[in-house]
Amino acid sequence: SIRVKVWDFIEKENLANFPRPVHNRIPNFKGADRAGMSVALLPEFSSARTVKVNPDKPQEEVRYQVLAHHKELLVPTPRLKSGLFNRLINSGNDSKQELRILASRQGIDTRSKPVSIETKLAIDLVVIGSVAVDRLGHRIGKGEGFADLEFALAASHHGAVDQNTVVVSTVHDCQVFDSFPEHLFTDHDVPVDIIVTPTEVIRIEKRLSKPLKIIWNLLTEEKFKQVSLL
Repeated sequence: SIRVKVWDFIEKENLANFPRPVHNRIPNFKGADRAGMSVALLPEFSSARTVKVNPDKPQEEVRYQVLAHHKELLVPTPRLKSGLFNRLINSGNDSKQELRILASRQGIDTRSKPVSIETKLAIDLVVIGSVAVDRLGHRIGKGEGFADLEFALAASHHGAVDQNTVVVSTVHDCQVFDSFPEHLFTDHDVPVDIIVTPTEVIRIEKRLSKPLKIIWNLLTEEKFKQVSLL
């Protein structure tokens, strides 16, 4: 599969940092920090007030940039157990080092506060990790479907995202393909609008449509067990 090819290539060419091996993960690619800093230079980032970022290691720099720029940071509630989002805020008194900890998995696990399911949210920018992306905007995650489910839940439940919400993915250059076979994708897959690598910013010319509701018949019994929120 494309996933396995990418994971194998990253391992073989030693293109990742800890945690290794990268199989079954969003790879923590070398240059992730550079890509994260590039995200902070996007006009879409500058104008955003609330940014949702996945909790994986390669997007840690993006989370740090959100906090350092005094924006509201939303992260998915771990495994979507108790709700949909947890919130992290720069209190204004945090040192750079404290913000680094806040942006790390440790900060997410110990300092983030759940957002109640009744809260109205408006997410201006979504940043997700990927295993592979193509220049048409298709995204392949690690295969659990959490990013897709989170987006659909955010749209249908909080009214927090819509077709115009910009989705960015940071990846290594080797994770970018020209095009994937169309049949690999369905209506519930979240596409990307902007791809940021350590060396370039790729803007998708013809944006793909985003999943704004849960497609219940695609959910497995296992997913219902995993995600008590459903």
